[in-house]
Amino acid sequence: MKTRYLVPGDYMADPSVHVFNGRLYIYPSHDRQSIYEENDNGDHFDMKDYHVFSTDDVMDGEVVDHGKVLDVDDIPWHGRQLWDCDVAEKDGKYFMYFPLKDQNDIFRIGVAVADRPEGPFIPLPDPMHGSYSIDPAILKDGDDYYMYFGGLWGGQLQRYRDNKAIEDPHLEPDSADALPSRVVRLSDDMLQFAEEPRPVIILDPATGEPLKAGDNERRFFEASWMHKYNGKYYFSYSTGDTHRLCYAIGDNPYGPFTYAGCLLTPVVGWTTHLAIAEYKGKWYLFYHDCKPSDGTTWLRSLKVRELTYNPDGTIVMMDGMD
Repeated sequence: MKTRYLVPGDYMADPSVHVFNGRLYIYPSHDRQSIYEENDNGDHFDMKDYHVFSTDDVMDGEVVDHGKVLDVDDIPWHGRQLWDCDVAEKDGKYFMYFPLKDQNDIFRIGVAVADRPEGPFIPLPDPMHGSYSIDPAILKDGDDYYMYFGGLWGGQLQRYRDNKAIEDPHLEPDSADALPSRVVRLSDDMLQFAEEPRPVIILDPATGEPLKAGDNERRFFEASWMHKYNGKYYFSYSTGDTHRLCYAIGDNPYGPFTYAGCLLTPVVGWTTHLAIAEYKGKWYLFYHDCKPSDGTTWLRSLKVRELTYNPDGTIVMMDGMD
C-alpha cells in the first residue's frame, strides 16, 4: 500500500485534517529535541509551536508549509507543552483548539482565532472554562459543533471524575469500566462549552457492556477523532500502550459507540494518533511514525495513506509497518 511522508524536512505529529475552501489543511503538533528525559508522562514531548500545511493533491502534490501560526510564548496563560490541536470554521472565522499546561502544570484547552485557515491564530487570554486534559477534536454536525477530548497518563484524564478534579488521581482496576474520552457541544460563539462534557462510552459488541479498563487492546487511551460515513458516526482513537488505532460506530455524536475493530496495527515508535478525512472522493488516514528518526519516540513524522471501507461499513485494517 502506498504511503507518503508529508513533511520530510521536519518532525510533525498528531495530525488534525479538514477541507476548507476546497483545499485540504493539516494541523499537526511540532516535535523537537527535548531537554526532558523520556517518561510515561510524556515530558519529553515539549512542543512549543504550531505550523499549518495544505495541499490540493494528497498523495502526490505539493504540501505547502504556511509557517508558524502560534507559539507558546504568545499565549498569556502558558506553561509548557503544546500538544495535539484541531481547527473548526464558523461564519468565516477559524477556531484553533489546543491543549497546553498552565503555570501549575495542569492541562487546559485554549482557543485561538484566525481569519484564514492558514492562520496566524490569535489566542484568547484564558483557557476554556471547565476544560481539562488533551487532544481536542472537532466535529461539525449540521449547525452544531462537538469537541471530543481526553488522554490517560500524561494526558491527565485519570485526575478527573464527572468533570471534577479528584484528590487521588488513579486508573481504574482492570475489571472496572475503562475511563472514557469526553464529548461536549460548543457554544454558539465557539469559545466555550455549551454544556457539561459527557463520557464517550464504547460498548463490547459481544456483551453490550462498556469496555473494561484491563482491555488494553481495545479500550480508549487518547487521540479522539470523529468522522461520519453513510450516516454513521465513527469514533476512532489510540489504545496507547498497545499502540493500536481502533474505532467504534454509533448513531449520534454522543454515542454510545460499539467497538468495530482495529484500523491500523502498531507503527514504529510508541505513540499513534490519527485523523480521517475525505477529499476529492477518496478517504485518507493521516497518522505518524518514527521511522525517519530511527525509532526515537519523541521525533515523529507525518504520514498518509488511502483508507477503504468494507461493504458493511467497517474499515479495512491496515499494517502500521507498511
